[in-house]
Amino acid sequence: MLTRRFFLRGSAVALAGAGTAPMWLCRAAAATQTRRKVLVAIFQRGAADGLNIVAPFGDKRYSELRPTIGLPTPARAAGQGNGTLDLDGYFALHPSLQPLKELWDRKTLAVIHAAGSPDPSRSHFDAQDFMESGTPGAKRDGWLNRALPAPGPDTSPLRAVSLGATLPRTLQGERSAIAVADLQQFRMQDSSASLIESMYESSSDPQLAHAGKDAFAAMRMLKSISRPNGPNGYQQGGELGRSLQQIAALIKADVGVEAAFAEIGGWDHHQNEPGQIGNVLRQFGSALAAFSKDMGDRMEDVVVVTMSEFGRTARENGNSGTDHGHGGAMFVLGGPVCGGKVYGKWPGLEDEQLYEKRDLAVTTDFRAVLSELVTAQLGGSDMANVFPGYHPGEPLGIVRS
Repeated sequence: MLTRRFFLRGSAVALAGAGTAPMWLCRAAAATQTRRKVLVAIFQRGAADGLNIVAPFGDKRYSELRPTIGLPTPARAAGQGNGTLDLDGYFALHPSLQPLKELWDRKTLAVIHAAGSPDPSRSHFDAQDFMESGTPGAKRDGWLNRALPAPGPDTSPLRAVSLGATLPRTLQGERSAIAVADLQQFRMQDSSASLIESMYESSSDPQLAHAGKDAFAAMRMLKSISRPNGPNGYQQGGELGRSLQQIAALIKADVGVEAAFAEIGGWDHHQNEPGQIGNVLRQFGSALAAFSKDMGDRMEDVVVVTMSEFGRTARENGNSGTDHGHGGAMFVLGGPVCGGKVYGKWPGLEDEQLYEKRDLAVTTDFRAVLSELVTAQLGGSDMANVFPGYHPGEPLGIVRS
C-alpha cells in the first residue's frame, strides 16, 4: 500500500528537521537564489592514515617506524623524481595525490596535521559519531546542522544537502536538511505526485504535513536542475567524484545551497596499505581536483573540509599495514583558503612524543578547524551551541577574514 511514510522512506529524497523550517515558499521552488558562501564537509570513513597521506619525511623517526610502507624522501636531483610530492621540505603528499599539488601551489589547499578528536576511542562507529556530532565522548545531532543559521523567508529547501541514501549524523538536527541519492533518480508521474502531495496536506500530524510540503518543494527544485557534467576527474574519483559532481551542479544552479556533505570509505588499512591507500587516494585527489576545476571562479565562495574518525598507528604492523590510531590530517580547500601551508603544531614521532607511545598525538582539535570555517562560511558566532563545551582559541588563520 502506498502511504505517506512509505513514500518518504522510499523516495530519492530524505528529510530531517522539517518541522522547524519556515513556511516555504512555493516561490522558492521556482525562484533562483542569490550567490552565497557554501561549506562542504567530506568524511573519510575507516580511519585515514595521515602519516602516509601527508608524510613527515623531515622527521627522522618516520622512516624508522615505517621501513616498508612509508613514503620515500622526495628526490630533488633533476631526473630522479620518485613520485613523492614535496610540500615544504618537511612534509610531502602521497604520489597518488598529484592532482592536488597544483591546488597547493596555487595556495588554495591547506593541510592541518596532527589533527583529530581528543576522545581516545578507537571504535570506528563511536569515533565517527562523536566527530559528526562535534561532541567528543557524546552522541547527539550533527555539528553542521547546528551551524546552519536560523531559517528566514528566503531559506531554500535545498539549503543543506547530503549526497547519499540516508541523512548522515552530521546533518541531523533541528534545521531542515535533505539526503539525495541521485539528482536524476527521482521521477514520479504528475497524477501520483498530486495524489501523494494532497495526502500530506490533509495529514493531522503537523510535522508530517510540513515534511511532505518541504519534500515536494525540494523535488520541484531538483527537477529543474540540468544533468550534472564536468571534468573527467569526476569519473576517476569514483563515488566521491559522483557526489561532488552533483554538489557542484546544485551550487552552480543557485538553488540556495549553504552546506553540503559527502563521504568516501575504504581507509581501514590493516594490511597491504601501500596498494590499498594508493587506490583510494587516487579517487580522493581526482574528485577534489575535479570539483575545484568544475566550480571555476565559484570556488571563491566555497570551502571544502575533509576529516576522518582517527588516524593510524605510527609504527607499521607485521602485515604491511597499520592499526587504529589517534591523530591524522585534515584538508581545507577553497578560494578563501590561505593555502600552501601545513598548519598545526607537529608533536614529533619519538616514543615519548607519541600518544600512548604508539600514535601520532593530536595537537589541533578538529573543532578548532571547523569553528573557523563555520564562522567564515556560515556566519556562525555562537560556537557554544555548535560545539557545546568547547572553547576555541585564536583562529588558525586557515581562511581569509
